[in-house]
Amino acid sequence: MTEFAVITGASSGIGYELARQFAEHGYDLLLAAEDDAIEQAAADLRRDGRTQVTAVRADLATYEGVERVYAAIRESGRDVDAIALNAGRGIGGDFTRDTDLADELNVIDVNVTSTVHLAKRVLPDMVARGAGQVLFTSSIASTMPGTFQAVYNASKSFVQSFAEAVRAELKGTGVSVTALMPGPTDTNFFHRADMDDTRVGAGKKDDPAVVARQGFEALMKDKEKVVAGSVKTKAQGAMSNVLPDRAKAELHRRMAEPGSAEK
Repeated sequence: MTEFAVITGASSGIGYELARQFAEHGYDLLLAAEDDAIEQAAADLRRDGRTQVTAVRADLATYEGVERVYAAIRESGRDVDAIALNAGRGIGGDFTRDTDLADELNVIDVNVTSTVHLAKRVLPDMVARGAGQVLFTSSIASTMPGTFQAVYNASKSFVQSFAEAVRAELKGTGVSVTALMPGPTDTNFFHRADMDDTRVGAGKKDDPAVVARQGFEALMKDKEKVVAGSVKTKAQGAMSNVLPDRAKAELHRRMAEPGSAEK
């Protein structure tokens, strides 16, 4: 029987490219996102005529939205062979003086709460079956204090720690867990985060197709984690392993400070 994969945040960017990787490797798909572009993404991936694709429009920042996705999984009658918990968003700016509380809490709801919620629904089924693959989209941001992205980086630190802990807990169950750690990637992330005027927002970014391919390959090889993207991004990931947090916080300031694109 054809394998079945679930991808959240799949309407564009890394999520869409992950879905394309699964489709190209023969998986049927269930795609979830909050925006109506998820229908077009599903239609595009159906074009080869071989892949069955279901689109679910759901706001994963809400409990009901996550439950809607899991209900669609159950209604499919399919075992989940792989799931990419990829949905995420960010917000840029000074936490104390600039950003809105509702926006910051929404970042936590999407990046952290929905990830835990959907993992809690899907993983027990995988363990009971003794098979499954889970890809968490973290970030190299998880390795550094996020000056002017304080909540976003902290949320990705949670995802990274969570992924590695769950991987260790599931050793010997037949269920594998991989953390995908992209750097700055050419998606609508920075525009949506109101970071177009920052050095990182205006700078060169990695191709989401490359990031997704490297993430998919790492998942298939049961790697614990992968810093995905360009050589520059991989170097940044390596540098984060040796720099003290204070230095990383200052480097992040230079990349993410509002107006830094003009400096």
